[in-house]
Amino acid sequence: MTTLSRILVLSILSLILTLTSCSSNDDGITIPEPSSIKNTADLNAYLQGLVQTSNMPGLAISIVKDDNIVYQESFGFANIQNQVAYTNETINSLASLSKTFVGAAVAKAIEEGYFTLETDINDILPIHIINPKQPQGVIKIKHLVTHTSSLLDNPEVYLAHNYHILQGENITTAGAGFLMNELGIEQRDSYALEEFLAAYFLEDGDLYSSDNFADTPPGNTWAYSNLATGLTGYIIETATGKSFDDYVKENILLPLQMNASTYDISEINLNEMATRYLNDNTPLPVYANDSYPEGGLYSSNEDMGKYLLDMVKGIKGESNILFSKDSYELLFERRLTEGIVPNDFAENHGFFWYFQDGKALHGGNSFGVSTHMEIDQNGNYGFVLLTNMDASLSGNTQNYLALKEKVSKAIIELVEATD
Repeated sequence: MTTLSRILVLSILSLILTLTSCSSNDDGITIPEPSSIKNTADLNAYLQGLVQTSNMPGLAISIVKDDNIVYQESFGFANIQNQVAYTNETINSLASLSKTFVGAAVAKAIEEGYFTLETDINDILPIHIINPKQPQGVIKIKHLVTHTSSLLDNPEVYLAHNYHILQGENITTAGAGFLMNELGIEQRDSYALEEFLAAYFLEDGDLYSSDNFADTPPGNTWAYSNLATGLTGYIIETATGKSFDDYVKENILLPLQMNASTYDISEINLNEMATRYLNDNTPLPVYANDSYPEGGLYSSNEDMGKYLLDMVKGIKGESNILFSKDSYELLFERRLTEGIVPNDFAENHGFFWYFQDGKALHGGNSFGVSTHMEIDQNGNYGFVLLTNMDASLSGNTQNYLALKEKVSKAIIELVEATD
């Protein structure tokens, strides 16, 4: 596919967006530096100006400090063409930020006794998954949650066969043409999670390939894998006897009163959902992915503020809303991959959380959506950023990273000014 050469592969992009900073972009857009942000009014003014002078359609931010949501605001447009404002109630795709909910679901399932970090996944699964390049290797739960399972994303399969445009969407637009003609994404019904994973990981599956596996033993090498995360969701389904989305709803969303959050797009009023943009003039049709646990959660800034607040409290052992103090500690364990790889972010790894520079991090990206969450590892503060801005194309990536860097600086200025 010709466009694949200029798209950062999505299987690693969300990590790059989380951990990389950049102060320039290749469109020549001047992004003002934050300065003298001493209160929320200063931050409002800065962010409003940032949206107006950049190509970010809309953004929403929640900040937690001192066990309170101290800031929750939205700027720009959920839909530019119809001039629909982005609000705290606007529904946004979370992309790979969804993986942190898989981590929380794993922590809950371990607490409930369904399995442990050391459990062989084939002791749970009704289908038997073997890495043909390492047939003696035992893939454990801990390998899935730390991206060390040796199960890989095959980029062309991941893009063209996992993503799909929803039925009923207009496919004559430029945005639809990009997804269909450049990436091979079809308009079709969704496949069941089990059906898709079986097609990808089982030898007789239509999507099976040796390229789906690394020639390295499980637990030996870090390699970000969306589809291994989707498999984690299916393991939770198999172990608990509940669908993954129902398990997350029952054990995470409802206890936190995240009533607007869902994996089921049929539950969403699409007029309340942020349109995803490749650029200001190219809205994308509504799409989804079959491996939905790894990137398919929809939420609002209001709901994500509740989640952020609980994670900030949980990382310092002051919450028991979702599970015990010990399970929060396990969720944010920083030594699960210690010593196996040479880079800092993978050596400091929780359940789909990365630790760098004293912060727990995860970012997300898909076509027309970019998200980010970070928490001070001591629980002093945390923030979440939701946008309907694309960072999948190379130029868009640089623009988003430059904007995210400035937003992060502005937030830290506010946090420090209010100490």
